[in-house]
Amino acid sequence: MERKKTKTVMVGNVPIGSGHPIAVQTMWDKPIQAYSIALLDEIGALHRLGCNIIRFSAQSDADIDILKKLVPDSPVPVVADIHFDFKLALKSIAAGVQKIRINPGNIGADWKVREIIHAASDQNCAIRIGLNGGSLPVQVRNNKNRSETMINLVEDYINLFLSESFENIIISLKDSDHEITYQVNKLFSERFTYPLHLGVTEAGPVIPSIIRSAYTLGRLLQEGIGDTIRVSITGPLKDEIYAGKEILKMMNLYESGVKLVSCPKCGRSGFDTHWFVSEMQDYFQTITNNISIAVMGCAVNGPGEASHADIGITGIGKEVFIFRKGEIVKKTTKQKCKIEFIEELQKVIDEKTNN
Repeated sequence: MERKKTKTVMVGNVPIGSGHPIAVQTMWDKPIQAYSIALLDEIGALHRLGCNIIRFSAQSDADIDILKKLVPDSPVPVVADIHFDFKLALKSIAAGVQKIRINPGNIGADWKVREIIHAASDQNCAIRIGLNGGSLPVQVRNNKNRSETMINLVEDYINLFLSESFENIIISLKDSDHEITYQVNKLFSERFTYPLHLGVTEAGPVIPSIIRSAYTLGRLLQEGIGDTIRVSITGPLKDEIYAGKEILKMMNLYESGVKLVSCPKCGRSGFDTHWFVSEMQDYFQTITNNISIAVMGCAVNGPGEASHADIGITGIGKEVFIFRKGEIVKKTTKQKCKIEFIEELQKVIDEKTNN
């Protein structure tokens, strides 16, 4: 597919726009109570899984003090999420965050927005204009055509930014109704060339969220729309990263990484695929080479059916078999199979790297 042409906006060292890979984002899911090595370690783990940008809710001066310490050490750009209090936006920018997110539905009067624009311009900080269908201004909240209402609101905001000669902006137009999310982003892409942050807001727990997000974001991405994504999940942050990457892989928009195929368990299963995938999934997500991995449950779906895989694993009885391109290369046991699979996988990685 050919992506719609959009401007490039830098969020720290991550370029957002049609000439660059689509960035995967998440949002920290709890109050940030202190700056610590543990906090950095958690962000680092998300980064290794494929997170490109992370957002934090900035609700107090204490939060901003922590962000000020975090920004220089974080492995990914840090975004401050601001609602209601424009002074927190000014303080976040002064703290060095690489982007702020403000909501036109609740940030306040135009003069407050101008103050934010001036501060962001001075610090080369990007701004996401993040409009949610559930937090529209009171006077338009009951308009029947929510898509058009959202477009008109964000256009007014863009004009305000342009009046201050500021275009370092990213737009997000989200709704809990997936069809409205699709329509409003499609409308926006027809009228503007600012980069779009895609997502279905309040999409629910893992299964509903992934279905709604894959269906909605997939259609938009198929039409070349979207420059960065977040899959909003009521669940672990790493699931948001997994889901975002898999959606992009499905659309051939993620440049590298593991393609994992694995069987569900059935009555003839000789190898516990659930256990192995659960144990290995985080590790697989850190691999940046293009590698296909098959985790198969029995001889029926073992090396023969997964002969396309760069590397795979299956088992019969007490024996576990590791195979490459359908050929068994090692016989092992459940107790040893994780370590020995990683050893064989490293050989595949080394071969691909050297070739």
